[in-house]
Amino acid sequence: MRCEICPRRCKVDRKNILGFCRAEKKIKIALVSLHKWEEPCLVGENGAGTIFFSHCNLRCVYCQNFVISHEGFGAEVSIERLAEIFIEQQARGAANIELVTPTHYTEQICAAIDIAKAGGLKLPMVWNSNAYENPETLELLRGRVNIFLPDLKYFDDEPAKIFSNAPNYFSIATVAIKKMFELVGAARIDNGKMIRGLIVRHLVLPNYRHDAIKIVDWLYETFGDKIFISLMNQYTPIYRAAEFKKINRALTTFEYNSVIEHAIKLGVKNCFMQIGKTADKSFIPNFNLSGV
Repeated sequence: MRCEICPRRCKVDRKNILGFCRAEKKIKIALVSLHKWEEPCLVGENGAGTIFFSHCNLRCVYCQNFVISHEGFGAEVSIERLAEIFIEQQARGAANIELVTPTHYTEQICAAIDIAKAGGLKLPMVWNSNAYENPETLELLRGRVNIFLPDLKYFDDEPAKIFSNAPNYFSIATVAIKKMFELVGAARIDNGKMIRGLIVRHLVLPNYRHDAIKIVDWLYETFGDKIFISLMNQYTPIYRAAEFKKINRALTTFEYNSVIEHAIKLGVKNCFMQIGKTADKSFIPNFNLSGV
């Protein structure tokens, strides 16, 4: 089967040829963990049940997970094993099952979700992606995924192409995010935990606060307070960031606060913000195959 799972539409047979994302047909995972550093409504008492997938269909030069996204570190698992991991995360007390960078394994993940649900999985499924996705691929997640957690990385096309090799990123990602909203609807919180809905993240980049403001405007004009916006200040100049002068430094307090203040003036109510020192390599997960 020729792969057209994402907007790259490489049309390769992944059993024999690698496409842009470099993923083969078999699922590859780098870490299974209980992650307590997500948005408060996703972590519960024990943390989100994160599963980090290897490979990615973007090439972000500042990716903190480049070891798995670009270099492909991880271990192969079967669909049946992935379903077992879902059940094991539930037994550990995870608040949900959070699938991190899962797009290139969508069909396999859908099969694993069906197996796990038949085996007693009750937790909400969280789809944590870069939003560079096809609506027809997202349609496969109808009735399977409860919460979408996409990034909306760029408004303007120039930084999208330079920093992520993602032409037409905003036009593609916004269509995908609208599709996500269609699939799950307005955010629903029960006892402090999100059980359904959409949280859109944006990592504010140094020298790109105006791009961030445009993103906030689009999100609020499009969805109002039916979704949550998560504005992050944790940018760390890592991986190949030193090759690009504009992003080869930490974000300033002024840059981040100007985006937050704009959101407040706009009237945004459902918004997460980060306080304190979050731009630190210590927050990068240790991809040691734990739980795989």
